[in-house]
Amino acid sequence: MKKTLFLAIALLASGTASAATDHYLLRDGNHVQHLKITTLGKEITAEVDADFEPNPDEAGKHPCSAEVAGEAKSVGENELVLKKHIEGEARSCSVKIHLTPNGAKLEQSEECGYFAAGICRFSSDGKELVKIK
Repeated sequence: MKKTLFLAIALLASGTASAATDHYLLRDGNHVQHLKITTLGKEITAEVDADFEPNPDEAGKHPCSAEVAGEAKSVGENELVLKKHIEGEARSCSVKIHLTPNGAKLEQSEECGYFAAGICRFSSDGKELVKIK
């Protein structure tokens, strides 16, 4: 019984030891973007969300929130691609994630407008989301 309990605890501890989650954040005026990357063994998942309130130069625009999440694929050193299929269509939203030592930069495909409309977007427009430590 003690051996089984010890083995179960060891397996649980080893499984959690290989899991990691990193958070990145960019606040640009009233625009907030958040990126969460979770690595569990060889599986990588990513979630990008945007909460935009209009900045003073965006008078007349409406606030919006958008999110895209799913499995991310490594396509190179420090580069991931998150793809989210648009339901009922043959197209997908792709978000390229360029990781740096201190953060990440995001680029979205044109199809991401399906998920992020109006002033919302997943692209960071060359600005870096800062890694939260």
